[in-house]
Amino acid sequence: MPSPLPKMKATGAMKYVVTGATGFVGGRVVQQLLEAGHHVTVIARNPAKAGELAAQGVRVLAGDVTDRASLRAPMEGADGVFHIAGWYKIGVKDKSQGAAINIEGTRNVLETMRELGIPKGVYTSTLAVNSDTHGHLVDETYRYYGPHLSEYDRTKWVAHYEVAEPMMRDGLPLVVVMPGVVYGPGDTSSIRATFVQYLKRKLPLLPKGTAFSWAHVDDIARGHILAMESGKPGEEYIIAGPTHTLIDAMKIAEQITGIPAPRLHVAPAALRAMSGMMGVVEKIAPVPEEYSAEYLRVSAGVTYIGDNTKARRELGYAPRSLESGLTETLYHEMALLGLLHEAKG
Repeated sequence: MPSPLPKMKATGAMKYVVTGATGFVGGRVVQQLLEAGHHVTVIARNPAKAGELAAQGVRVLAGDVTDRASLRAPMEGADGVFHIAGWYKIGVKDKSQGAAINIEGTRNVLETMRELGIPKGVYTSTLAVNSDTHGHLVDETYRYYGPHLSEYDRTKWVAHYEVAEPMMRDGLPLVVVMPGVVYGPGDTSSIRATFVQYLKRKLPLLPKGTAFSWAHVDDIARGHILAMESGKPGEEYIIAGPTHTLIDAMKIAEQITGIPAPRLHVAPAALRAMSGMMGVVEKIAPVPEEYSAEYLRVSAGVTYIGDNTKARRELGYAPRSLESGLTETLYHEMALLGLLHEAKG
């Protein structure tokens, strides 16, 4: 008979290890763990970049998810591991790190977790493994098998379904969480860039039909911790937020700030045609990321959306409305841009 799985502590401060702690979501997870009184160790490729965390009492150790041997010492003795580190690049020419970090890095973390007998882990997947759901709000039973719109989508799909799921079936005490679009103060993604362009009145157009399930970064972080505390090993949870089209999100932004949203809305077919054209151009000349074939392809009326009913029911997950989250986020960005005088009201 297989040996019983190790038990997590019932109460008190826990010892958690976090990968990706210098990133947007990982940093918020660490903050919430510290606020709850837990002991946190982070694995960082460059510990100097985690200086702020170290100043708060976080144990910062050098390590790299692509170097399996470097993970063992930081992870030893942990009560739980949050594997959040990932490669997220859309439109870049060099995609070599996608598979190394998202696929092999995940394999390294999970195999080290198994070898050390760590009682529980939470792995950060994404709704992007489902690609474009064509308007359908899918749940955790949905499966998509390709082709993929981006190398990010593809590598996260492989990590989810060919690395994490088989190991869970073999008994690894792992919970998978699937965020949608994450936004909030401190974001550095293309979503933030879109909002900044809008606030500067330099966003020329919006794609018709493009929709996301939007979650504030603090809610996503809370979803990770709920998954560690209450999630069932072997289960997957969509921790996305409410679903809105990008056009509707910008209408909400206009109501908050008084800054007009773009009135030009482009059909998906036009963006797909542009994507095909740029696919030819970028073979012979450099193309900015936001005009790359891949970037245009993932913007062309796609719907990266999911139903968080299971997480609400089993974890007590309760993400805030987009109106609430955007109010904080946009005022933060306006303060950085010196635009608060333009704010509505």
